[in-house]
Amino acid sequence: MAVEIVYRSSRDPEQLFMDKAQADRHDKMLELAEGLGEVLQKAVPQLGEQLAEEVSIYMARNREIFAKAFKSNAEALAELEEPGEA
Repeated sequence: MAVEIVYRSSRDPEQLFMDKAQADRHDKMLELAEGLGEVLQKAVPQLGEQLAEEVSIYMARNREIFAKAFKSNAEALAELEEPGEA
């Protein structure tokens, strides 16, 4: 009988990973998305919870590109327009 070790995301229990580092990265991404969602909803109350969640997850998944853009490199956002990035 073979034994496999899998790691479960603490913020998304249905998500399983074969590598602890991947699970940790996923949890950190979701933590960032949660914080972003709260800020977005406070800043734009009519945004709605579902849309704020979707936008914040998108931003968290692409945080490196947004970080470049926020550091006076707006051209970095063009990377988001490439197929398969989202």
